[in-house]
Amino acid sequence: MKHSFKSLVKRFSFYLGGDQPAVNWLERLRSVMGAFIGLALVLTVAKVLGELNAIDEWLMASLGASALLVFALPGSPMAQPWAVIAGNTLSALVGITCAHWVSAPLLALPLAASLSILGMFILRCLHPPAAAVAMIAVLGHVLHYRYAFFPVFIDSVLLVVAGAIYSNLTGKAYPNRPS
Repeated sequence: MKHSFKSLVKRFSFYLGGDQPAVNWLERLRSVMGAFIGLALVLTVAKVLGELNAIDEWLMASLGASALLVFALPGSPMAQPWAVIAGNTLSALVGITCAHWVSAPLLALPLAASLSILGMFILRCLHPPAAAVAMIAVLGHVLHYRYAFFPVFIDSVLLVVAGAIYSNLTGKAYPNRPS
């Protein structure tokens, strides 16, 4: 009975995070502190830039998800600068275009996300949070292409710069350099 219970637990632990690698507490804290410091800096600079230019949209809502990749998984191909910056910016452009052309949200939302994924495949800049950027543009009825530049492009660049500085100061190479 014990043996079968153990094997059953092991078999189904996959569905409860059993496939996740063990991460030591020092690395967890490094990632959490990096995300906090990086996001605080990015959001502060973006808010100041928005106020200087009288722009209300200074925050990219999916920035937290991008920060997870940049600070917790800096070696991931989806956390590299091209993926973060190009993926987010492209997806914003796609989302804004869908908001312009498709009036039905139930069609515009999946169209924006799926076309942004296609674009990211074509440009080789897959970044999962970017699909949310496309949907945010549709949900927020964003119709100004300026949104793709500020806050999306600028916030993405600031996040990558903060990630590079923090990661390299704390012993993690970022961005990845080809061998």
